[in-house]
Amino acid sequence: MKVSILFFATLKDRAKTNRAELTLPESATLANLKTEIVARFPDVAPALPTCIASRNHEFAVDTDPLADGDEIGLFPPVSGGSDQHSASNHPTTPRQRPVAPAEWEPPNHPTLFRITNESLDLDALVASITLPSTGAACIFTGMVRGLTARDDPHETTYLEYEAYAPMAEAKMKQVADEIRERWPTVEGIAIVQRIGRLDPGTPTVLIACSAAHRDTGVFEAARYGIDRLKEIVPVWKKEVGPDGQEWVEGKYLPGEKDKAQ
Repeated sequence: MKVSILFFATLKDRAKTNRAELTLPESATLANLKTEIVARFPDVAPALPTCIASRNHEFAVDTDPLADGDEIGLFPPVSGGSDQHSASNHPTTPRQRPVAPAEWEPPNHPTLFRITNESLDLDALVASITLPSTGAACIFTGMVRGLTARDDPHETTYLEYEAYAPMAEAKMKQVADEIRERWPTVEGIAIVQRIGRLDPGTPTVLIACSAAHRDTGVFEAARYGIDRLKEIVPVWKKEVGPDGQEWVEGKYLPGEKDKAQ
């Protein structure tokens, strides 16, 4: 059987290509594929123990069997994912009154998720998740820092964002589904990530949640959204500055609970 391998971020740099195709025995697993990858791309070997694998846009583990035509992604932990801001630290249920399903399941609940090269139009995005009943919206927007003061102080000339777009948008939908499960009074959800070269002061990501009132979970939902995005949505950034360039990797390693239900 033949499988396609896509390399991203540091894995791409080590392999010196972003794509490969390998032929494997019919009974091969992901672990067998990794062995073949090391034989063909030996420079990838040091990164494999901490890399994340996906199979057809869902997280995979070494024991997973492969099939002819599978698309395997290999990439480092998502940029920004860490224990400090883990989405698992959020309460599983919001502090709000119980609601009947009829109150929060209109057929036109808007949900938007997108990977884009275009600049973020905040007004248009918020308008896209606004209903006649909407009275509140909480918006988180990430920005490119030109100067980082904490931890390792340094200057940034620009960031280069890369995404595994089909999987990223599938995982954005998963994040939106998780938000709705935890905060059922949220009306609209927008999750948008920019890619490409972004200079300091440029918005990079937007998470917006709308609801009828401000005390119905929109603050908590938006915070959960950005923290969860930085755990399971495959987006990475290369930081370029006066002292050189490097891929910024997170620490979060997805498990079974991070697969779409």
